[in-house]
Amino acid sequence: MYQQYFHFSELPFSIAPDPHFMYMSARHQEGLAHLLYGINVGGGFVALTGEVGTGKTTLCRCLLQQLPVNVDIALILNPKLNAVELLATLCDELSIVYDRKQQSLKTFIDRINQYLLTAYANGRRTVLLIDEAQNLSMEVLEQIRLLTNLETSKAKLLQIILVGQPELKQLLNRQDLRQLNQRITARYHLLPLSLEETRAYIHHRLTVCNGNLGLFNDRAIRKIYQFSLGIPRLINILCDRALLGAYATNAHVISPGIITQAARETLGLDSSRRRLNTAMAAMLLGGFAAGIYFLNQHPPAGHQAKLILSGQFPEADAKPLETSPQPLPAPEVAAPKAEAVKTLGDWLDDPARTLNTAMLQALKTWKKALPADNRADCNYMKTVGLRCLFDKTNWKDMLELDRPAILEFSSATEEKRYALLTGIQGGHPVIRFNDDLTFPLADVLDLWDGYYLILWQPPRPDMTEIIPRQTSTDVLWLRQQLSAIAGTDINVNEPLFFDETLKTQVINFQRRHHLTADGIAGARTLIHLDNSTGAGDSPHLTFKD
Repeated sequence: MYQQYFHFSELPFSIAPDPHFMYMSARHQEGLAHLLYGINVGGGFVALTGEVGTGKTTLCRCLLQQLPVNVDIALILNPKLNAVELLATLCDELSIVYDRKQQSLKTFIDRINQYLLTAYANGRRTVLLIDEAQNLSMEVLEQIRLLTNLETSKAKLLQIILVGQPELKQLLNRQDLRQLNQRITARYHLLPLSLEETRAYIHHRLTVCNGNLGLFNDRAIRKIYQFSLGIPRLINILCDRALLGAYATNAHVISPGIITQAARETLGLDSSRRRLNTAMAAMLLGGFAAGIYFLNQHPPAGHQAKLILSGQFPEADAKPLETSPQPLPAPEVAAPKAEAVKTLGDWLDDPARTLNTAMLQALKTWKKALPADNRADCNYMKTVGLRCLFDKTNWKDMLELDRPAILEFSSATEEKRYALLTGIQGGHPVIRFNDDLTFPLADVLDLWDGYYLILWQPPRPDMTEIIPRQTSTDVLWLRQQLSAIAGTDINVNEPLFFDETLKTQVINFQRRHHLTADGIAGARTLIHLDNSTGAGDSPHLTFKD
């Protein structure tokens, strides 16, 4: 309808996952690299997660265009299947002939195994990609794990890619799925776009369809980012409706007012704040990063409050009354009235407890320069040499990371609040608001969602993950750290190559520290390695009796 009005060669903001419009942000490039790495290494699983609308399906379609020529891929887009139906669908995708009257697990496995052996002998590799994998049943997940047992003496015959929403990460962390989780050779969580990436994303799609890059002014783009949280699907929906609104009013430039009206018509403006809070909770393991981008728009307020503890007031001075023939009754003196104790819930009711406020406080513990605009996000952290780690865990494992941690709380109004944990005093958590205050552990655990964000410093710039079969100086650093911890010397022919022996050493270290034993030296493993060798350059939690 508006295509001719704006002289577009095609509609720029369709929500169809068209790789032609694929905007490869730094996050998407990293995600694609992880997928290609998993396929090239072969064997086991690759997991790609991300919030709804962040571009997972589009990224997978982009992957299909870059597959090596010797790779055959089977796509399962409907995971609501039982084990038999899954294997039948796999056979259909790979054109494996089977007797439709005799459908049993053994029959399918035998057929699939025969096909994979033949493909392997002919120099071909096979990949199974399952979308919306968070909906897989336990029965099907176990059957999928068993498919990776199809192997020769040298190689796995089937590579499996699981794509899903953040719930997939939680599903894979279940104790009864630890065997499957340990077979994941590459994993990546796709985050929403930043403000700058949102601007570049809009310009990219306009460029593809020969549109005018000045069509959306800067204030309109900021408004789009505010409503969409950087989620590409929501950006597309808002932009598409805004263009329709501009066409209807003969406007040639998209203004913030047009965007706001588009949000009313597509997102429901009255409930948009509730939507954003829900999105923030989902993005944190996940999905935590999306909350960063919205809350950064609200700098911390300068409110100062004072905690008054009950039972610590001085007793009122009393003087004896003089006697007289007719003693008068002593005047009643009101006892000092203790002010009510301010609980953790009271502190969290303050709207100033934003993620941005907590991020700034965390940045101060690292003694790094604060951003000029007083808005801290993970992109800014990279400029000062820090990285963000978002995750969900239990209290014990979080304390073992031994870093000041931003905790996500649910307030009495069901809105998300954030505060910095700085230590433990007398068994009570120390939470930094305006000052460091102690609260009962039971109160903290009652309001804490289990989600946290910590800042950490990679041992070397850009060293955020060291993967088996990698060759680099990062691998040598990893060997040196493990050797220093074990008190042994490095004695290998290829110290820069991440071999199976080194992988076993990493797994043993991860098990000792209750980490996911996958052999990949990711953020949490690198932090524990740093702690094991002193971690002198990092701030730590303070523990006092």
